[in-house]
Amino acid sequence: MRTKFRTGVGAINRKYPPATVSDLVDHVDYAVKLIGIDHVGIASGFQGGGGVTGWANAGETLNLTKDLVRRGYSQDGIARFWGGNIMRVMDEVAAARKAP
Repeated sequence: MRTKFRTGVGAINRKYPPATVSDLVDHVDYAVKLIGIDHVGIASGFQGGGGVTGWANAGETLNLTKDLVRRGYSQDGIARFWGGNIMRVMDEVAAARKAP
């Protein structure tokens, strides 16, 4: 069963090459240009693999951060992507919930 699965995945990957870290950062760039850096976040869920060449597991997360740095994002901007924006929104929602 695993052999059949791996063979099938290999065939799919040959026909449709997986996205790369660079492809993913292209999408981050697009989202930042479209809606602004304060509204973009990056997260992962690696149960079963990430599906991105160069970021297939948590141990490769640095590859994504390095590409963001290479593209000129600041430490502050990268911190926003890696949780800062979502935490800000969660705080705003909690405050709004408490408001009269």
